[in-house]
Amino acid sequence: MSTVTVDDVRAAQELLRAVAVPTPLIPSRVLSEQLGGPVLLKCENLQRTGSFKIRGAYVRIAGLGERERARGVVAASAGNHAQGVALAASMLGCKATVFMPVGAPLPKIAATRGYGAEIVFPGPSVDDCLIAARRYADECGAVFIHPFDHPDVVAGQATIGLEMLEQYPDARTIVAPVGGGGLLAGIAAAAKGAVKETGGRDIKIIGAQAKRAAAFPPSLAAGRPTQVEVEPTMADGIAVGRPGDLTFAMFTELVDAVVTVTEESISQALLLSLERAKQVVEPAGAAGVAALLEHAYAVEPPVVVLLSGGNIDPLLLSKVLRHGLAGAGRYLVVRCRLKDRPGALVTLLGELAELGVNVLDVMHERVAARLHVEEAEVLMHLETRGADHSEDVIARLREKGYTLTLS
Repeated sequence: MSTVTVDDVRAAQELLRAVAVPTPLIPSRVLSEQLGGPVLLKCENLQRTGSFKIRGAYVRIAGLGERERARGVVAASAGNHAQGVALAASMLGCKATVFMPVGAPLPKIAATRGYGAEIVFPGPSVDDCLIAARRYADECGAVFIHPFDHPDVVAGQATIGLEMLEQYPDARTIVAPVGGGGLLAGIAAAAKGAVKETGGRDIKIIGAQAKRAAAFPPSLAAGRPTQVEVEPTMADGIAVGRPGDLTFAMFTELVDAVVTVTEESISQALLLSLERAKQVVEPAGAAGVAALLEHAYAVEPPVVVLLSGGNIDPLLLSKVLRHGLAGAGRYLVVRCRLKDRPGALVTLLGELAELGVNVLDVMHERVAARLHVEEAEVLMHLETRGADHSEDVIARLREKGYTLTLS
């Protein structure tokens, strides 16, 4: 049996009534058409602090005794957990110290500090922060608030699962992002426990991990939590190298499948969420949508997909959107060779205008070792109407005699 039951989740839900807002569940027409059945998005990106993390953090800190709270709490995080702990601690009259990596996104640092936490920057990685936070807890007596591997944290995150079924009882599949596993383990415990109580049809629980930080598939195959090397990923919020002991045990009992998603799928999912659902979502928060784009065969509608967070740096958002547009064939970066003579660039730009291409940026180079004396090269950032249009543009330019290199 799991260490978190549906009764634990209901107790957490009661505790959170005045704290966490019930986030909306909205239908996605484009995803419903792709899957051939209803798909709904659970918008936890609209939760307080911009992610689901306030739920688990509040339940964990509320469960501390007065003496424990008096000593304060400590956490290590690059963003969402930091904000959840900071806000929960301030609401419960408790001092919070948060260790964040040097180079953490400025909006997340500002928000965490704005919620009243003291911030310390011990080093460049989250691992540096974890070591420093645990050392601080040992030396100062503060309570370390784990981001996922604690029953109270799991129970708090699990309240999302109860909300999903209250809002949409007909759901057959739930898909959510996975990092350390606390979120999906809790949702699975809540959803499957509630369905079992009512005698309804079983519900399928699927997790989505970034392919560059996917610790659960090898861990499940090995039958134990396994450390993996985390590669750089835009989905930094779910870049966890090892599942928790508690969450792994719950996964083996309750979670039906874990799939991995590429950086391309994540960026396209973020773009789809923004354009079609009008939801600003961070890359980690869009992993569930990416799973539908990449693994539709594994998902049985009706489906509820969790948008787990929306805390994205505006500079990163612009980069990811361009990445998503490129993946969708709507953004081209092209190097084009042309004759180094008057009017050559104007002629090229005229060709693009006739093809209905929007030129976003041009860099014209006339002197380089790779160029012949009579050659010039133009690096262009182009906006097109989609993959078919991009192919037409490339084909037409090559027909006109231009030498193209796609970046």
